[in-house]
Amino acid sequence: MARIELDRVGLTFEVRQHLGRQTLKEFLINRLLRRRLQHSRVKVRALEDVSLRIGPGERVGVVGHNGAGKSTLLKLLAGIYPPTAGHRVVEGHIASLFDISLGFEMEGSGWENIVYRGYLQGETPRSITDKIQEIAEFSELGEFLKMPVRHYSAGMLVRLAFSIATAVKPEVLLIDEVLSVGDLSFQDKARQRMRDMMARAELIVMVSHELDPLRKFCQRGIWLDHGKVRLDGPIDDVVGAYTDSVRRPVAA
Repeated sequence: MARIELDRVGLTFEVRQHLGRQTLKEFLINRLLRRRLQHSRVKVRALEDVSLRIGPGERVGVVGHNGAGKSTLLKLLAGIYPPTAGHRVVEGHIASLFDISLGFEMEGSGWENIVYRGYLQGETPRSITDKIQEIAEFSELGEFLKMPVRHYSAGMLVRLAFSIATAVKPEVLLIDEVLSVGDLSFQDKARQRMRDMMARAELIVMVSHELDPLRKFCQRGIWLDHGKVRLDGPIDDVVGAYTDSVRRPVAA
């Protein structure tokens, strides 16, 4: 049974900063003399004291300003970032729909990349073999699948990535922003595919700056503010409180 449990979770990044700027001449001299550059370490708290319980059947939308920690939260749930504080539990097969066009083997063909990326999503040789033809047909790339993907246009690459990413049967579905893929006819297919996938998932956590899709697909909302949970409740209440906070300084 799918579930997410975060108990006082924090995530801190350590960033190295060089002290002062260097000219090209100074850089070359320092390299020749093997001088070490002075630098400082700055800690950035991306998430702080986040506690959540999300169970089967829940559809949760996450809102917040740029840099609030929304995408970071999804990546922590996906296991890309381990927490630096607190405790994280995610049970169930995870499907992540973010950065879907990253990780391609550019010299490989479309067919080969279906297999590569399938493995990255947790498929086995047997399970991906059962899905290859369906992925190819959904992508509508035809003979282009025989070509190295380095020759693909950006639209073709995203179309292939979307077709692969949405072929899984997730229990925990993590979505970062609403996807717009390909031309208008393919976008209709993509939206229907997303609806089918969301219907199959046991639980969903969805991030978007567009608030209408969150109201449409989610029942619960979480408002992140500078890495902390500011509000957790019914989606309409959370979206309303968030939009009021954004508009209040303008009105003032």
